[in-house]
Parts: sequence; C-alpha cells; structure tokens
Amino acid sequence: MTFYLSATIIIELLMIAMILHVVAYSGFTKDQKLWFVATFLLVIICSLAEYAVHCGVYKASWRIPLTCLTVIQFSLAPILTGLFTGALGMRSEARSAIRLFMLHTVYEVLAAPFGMVFYFNDEGYFRGDLYVVYEIVYLIALIYLVYSLIRVGRRFQHRDISTIVMVPVIIVAGIIPMTIAKIHVAYISIGICATLCYIYYNDLVQQDIQTELVENQEKISALQMHTISSLANLIENRDIETGSHVARTSLYAKTLAEDARADGIYTDIIDDRFIEFEYLLAPLHDVGKIVVSDSILKKPGRLTYEEYEEMKKHASAGDRVVKEVLKGVTEDEYADFAADIARYHHEWWNGRGYPDGLSEKQIPLSARIMAIADVYDALVSERCYKKPYPPDEAFRIIEHESGTHFDPDLVKVFLAHKEHYI
Repeated sequence: MTFYLSATIIIELLMIAMILHVVAYSGFTKDQKLWFVATFLLVIICSLAEYAVHCGVYKASWRIPLTCLTVIQFSLAPILTGLFTGALGMRSEARSAIRLFMLHTVYEVLAAPFGMVFYFNDEGYFRGDLYVVYEIVYLIALIYLVYSLIRVGRRFQHRDISTIVMVPVIIVAGIIPMTIAKIHVAYISIGICATLCYIYYNDLVQQDIQTELVENQEKISALQMHTISSLANLIENRDIETGSHVARTSLYAKTLAEDARADGIYTDIIDDRFIEFEYLLAPLHDVGKIVVSDSILKKPGRLTYEEYEEMKKHASAGDRVVKEVLKGVTEDEYADFAADIARYHHEWWNGRGYPDGLSEKQIPLSARIMAIADVYDALVSERCYKKPYPPDEAFRIIEHESGTHFDPDLVKVFLAHKEHYI
C-alpha cells in the first residue's frame, strides 16, 4: 500500500502541476483551457476515489460513502474520454461522447443499490455479476480516445504516430493489473496519458504555428521579390537601356561579392546573407531614375551639364523611393541594404562622387561592389551615344580608376577573376 499511496500522490501532484501550467499558458484560448483543466480535475477526483476504496483501510460502516465514491469513479472514468476529446479541439464530438457516457452514469447509479456492478460487504469491495458492463464501456471509451487522437492528428500538418500508439498501450498497461490481479494502478496510467495528450496536442499546435510562420515568411519573401521586380521593371519600361543591364549587374555584383569572400577580402562583412541581399537588391540601384524626365533619360546622345546634374538626382531619389516602398513590408535591414545600393553606388573612393561625396570605407561595401558592376556593364554594353568596349579595354579602364573611382581591394579581386565577367 505504500507504493499505491506514493503513486497516487505523484499523480495528484502531476495533475495539479498540469492545471497550473494550463492556466498560465498563453497559447490556448479560454475554452481550450477549460477542457484541459476539467480533464485533469477529473483524474484527480477519480484517482482519489479509487484510492479511498482500495487503500486497504476499511470498515463495514463505510460501505455507503464508499459505494458513492465508487459510483463517481465508475461513472466519470469513461467521461474522461469525452473531456480528452474536447481538450484535443473536437468540441462537438466531445459533447456527443459525454452525453453517451452519461447513460452509463445513470446505469451505475441505478445498479449500485443492487450490487450488480460492485458491492461492499463486511469484508470489503467485490465485483458484481455485471462488472463486465463497466469493462465494456471502459474499452469503448479507450477505443474512442484512440480514434479521437487519430482524428485530431489528421487536422494538423504534423502528427506523431508513436504518441497515438503509446496512449492506449499505457492505459492498457494500467487496466490489465487491475482486471487480472486487482492491483489498482489504472489512474496512474490515465494520469500519465492525460499529460501525454496535453503535450501531444500542444506540440501539434506549436509545429503548425511554426509551419505557418515559415509559410508566411515565404509569402513575405515572395512579396519582397515581387516588389523589387516591379520597381526594376518600372525603370526598365522607361529606360530601354536598363532592362538587361539590371539582370547583368545583379549577377556581376553577386559574383564579385563571392570572389571577394573566396579571396579573403572583407570576410568580416561578406557572408551568405550579404551575398543574397547584394544579388536580390542590386536591381534597385537605378530605381531613382523614376524622378528623371523622359527627355533626359531617353536622350539619344551625351547629356549637357545641366541635364547631367538633373540625372545625378536619381541616387538620392532612389534612397527615398526604396525606403518608402520597402519600409514596413520588409525587415529594416533589407530596406536599408537596398537604400545603400541605390544612394551610394555613384560615390567615388576618392570622395569625388555623388550625392554625398563619401570616400573610401565611408561608402557602404554593398555600394562599392555595385559601382564596379555598374560601370563594367556600362562599358561593355552599347549605348545610344557609344559603341561597346571590348572586355579587356573595360578591365583596363577599371584598373586605371582603382583608388580613385573604385575600392582598390575590390578591383584586385575583380581583375583576378576576369573570366567570371566575360
């Protein structure tokens, strides 16, 4: 009996701990919490009733209160299945099951005075001729619980079959000693299973939440790409020279960043995330051209000084456009990275660029990479005002402007991997 008492105390404490956890947990609605709390409370009541009857301390004068306790236990045990089902989110099915098992409660109440299911005499507790009815109802409840676990598992994207199998195994492991050897440990099994069901359901919810978060992040990423593509296409439709230029410069910028990391240049900054951002956001480098008039943007020839000054405004305008469009729909780091490329890709290493006259490492690395990719593509591409330069000539021009226009370390990397840009 010492083991029985210890086991009962452990189950009571476990159920109390689970109730406290459910009440404090913010991941369930009030209705969900009520179902779980009711389940754990019922286990407490039934296990205490069972212990009171079978603890080994008995007097014949206690037979009426003990009969009442046993009726409560026998009546509520199958109803636990309904509460389990409700706690697992199947509310309508749970209510139907509870109403069905309430018929068994009526049967237990009516049968108790006649000792048909169980009875107490001067010696103690004994099973009646119709005790098998309780066993059948209990078996039905067990089957229904397994059915409910399978049903609830199918509602989620993730399901743990091992848990579904473990629940009936643990319950049966508690029922067999009670049925065969009359060792009353059923509520030890039931208490463990109640906890297991709670963990199972909570895990299903959390895994689906995680999956939903990933799916939402993928949707956000798709939205970001769509936004970037739309902005880039907007410029492409206005500037006939920009379309393929956008695609090529994105690839050049990505390649240069990868080559720099491979050569040990700026490895404290260039990581996978940096390279991804450089490639994805490079198309926005000329988005500020949206503020430039068509007469300048599509002029078939070199620009005048005044026109060039007007064209230069696209850098600061690009910063503003990117922030207005991307802030709030993307993470700030993403928007800031794009804004740096748009604003600073015309800055020079010697400080003679625009719009802010930054020099050397004051210029964000993303923009310094973009500057080389942008100029190289402009050199090797045909424009309305010039023929394309051969790649070797373009390499010579970029080498000549190392330390003036371009970051010398990046130029070394660029020239060391010429084959990647031809």
